[in-house]
Parts: sequence; structure tokens; C-alpha cells
Amino acid sequence: MLTGPFLDRNWIGENKDYKTSDVVMLGLPFDGTVSYRPGSRFAPEQIRLASWGLEEYSPYFDKHIQDCNFHDAGDLEFPLGNTEKSLDLIEKNVREIYNDNKKVFGIGGEHLVTLPEIKAISKFYKDLAVIHFDAHTDLREEYLGEKLSHSAVIRHIADIVGFENIRQIGIRSGMKEEFELMKKYNTKALKFSDLDVLRNKNVFVTVDLDILDTSIMPGTGTPEAGGISFNELVEWFKYLKDFNIIGADVVELAPDYDTSGASTAVATKVIRELLMIL
Repeated sequence: MLTGPFLDRNWIGENKDYKTSDVVMLGLPFDGTVSYRPGSRFAPEQIRLASWGLEEYSPYFDKHIQDCNFHDAGDLEFPLGNTEKSLDLIEKNVREIYNDNKKVFGIGGEHLVTLPEIKAISKFYKDLAVIHFDAHTDLREEYLGEKLSHSAVIRHIADIVGFENIRQIGIRSGMKEEFELMKKYNTKALKFSDLDVLRNKNVFVTVDLDILDTSIMPGTGTPEAGGISFNELVEWFKYLKDFNIIGADVVELAPDYDTSGASTAVATKVIRELLMIL
């Protein structure tokens, strides 16, 4: 009999028992509608490996990662080339998580994976709201004739939760019509207090890593100059810690475009800090 010890391929500090966990980390390695640089399907695996380079203690929140009581369920397996079936698999598994009175923490993958998460969660929560960190508006009705596109994910989510229940942070790229839509519904948040309208809602937080400046996050599918710093992102998280956060995801790391591994390391730390507010 082998005595080991053996390397662990799950997230550092996870609760290995699903039943006693409060949060379920779910890998979503799907990038079937990426419009520029593919590769985010490889993110969940690389993020797990990089997590072992983290400290288990967050000085930003004065908490250990074990305090988050999350279980790493691993990566879902998707049928390559079948977007609708892949999204259905996400929705089914997220529905099971909430049926077990737990919260989901999704790791993408591209941003379209957020849509089936919201579809599932909307069956369990009324007054559902979404706080959207991103460089891009993601408010198109379709992209090149395809409605199921990461470029349209927030537009489709608005059909579920309503534009009045969406706030968007860090947006700096999109079509004129999308910016006009943001202005019409006042979805753009420029300061912390702009989020207060959602304080009594059940909030899902979705973080597209291209919100961060390309100087620290070059490894993403659609990099955009002019982004925020890691510390600025954490300050937003700190403001949200007293909100009722009922789920979250982090998406759009494409690790192979940053061979230094720095983007993956940053993504992993973003996940650790976001876990602290669930």
C-alpha cells in the first residue's frame, strides 16, 4: 500500500465533504462562443494548481480560507461544440446545489456560463440582482447572429432579473447602443454608494477578469487597456461584504496567453478574496 503523501488537485483549504459545506466551487471549462482569443476552458484546472501558491489567510478580510466552508466539486465535463447542452448541464448542476441549500462559486470559462447559473438561481430567490465587474458591456442582443454569446450574457440576464437589478463596474468597451442602454437604465456604478440600491436584494456577483488592467491581467480572451488595479477590486469586495451575496463566479482567464503564470496567480487571489464575502 502506498503511503504518499500525494499532491492534491483541488482548491487549497476546501472542505472535502459536500454535505457539510456552505459553498460549492464548480469548474466551468467552457469557451465555445469566445469572439477573440479562446482558451478560457483551461482556466479552472490551472487556477486549482495555482491556488497552492496562496496563503490560506486573507489580510484584507482577516479570515482564513477554511472559514469560507466551501467544497470543490471539480470541473463539469462538456460536450465540445454543443453550447446549448453545455449550458443545460451548468443549469442542472447549479439547481442541485441550491436545492441542497448551498451557494455556487463558478470558475469559468467564458462569461456565457453566468447565464445558466442565474437561470437556476432565479428559481430559488426572489429579488435577485447581479453585480457585474467587467471591461465590456456584454449587452448585445446577439453577436454575428448568435444570441447565445458571451457578448450578450448580461442582456439575457436582464431579461431574468430586470435592468433595474443590475449594476456594472469597470465598463470601458462596447457598442454605442450598449452604452446608451446602460445610461437608459442607470446600470453603471462609478462609486460604492451606487450599489446601495441593491443592498436589500439577493445579489449574485460576476467578475470578468478583464476588468483588471492588462498590465496585471494580460492572460484573458479580450484584454482591454485602462482597467482597475487588484487593490481597487478588493475595495469593491470589501464594500459588498455586508450585502446578501447568494452566489458568485470568476470568468475569462485564458492562462496560456500569459506564460509567466502571473495572470493565473492574480485570478486565484481574486477568487480567494471573493470567497470571503459569500
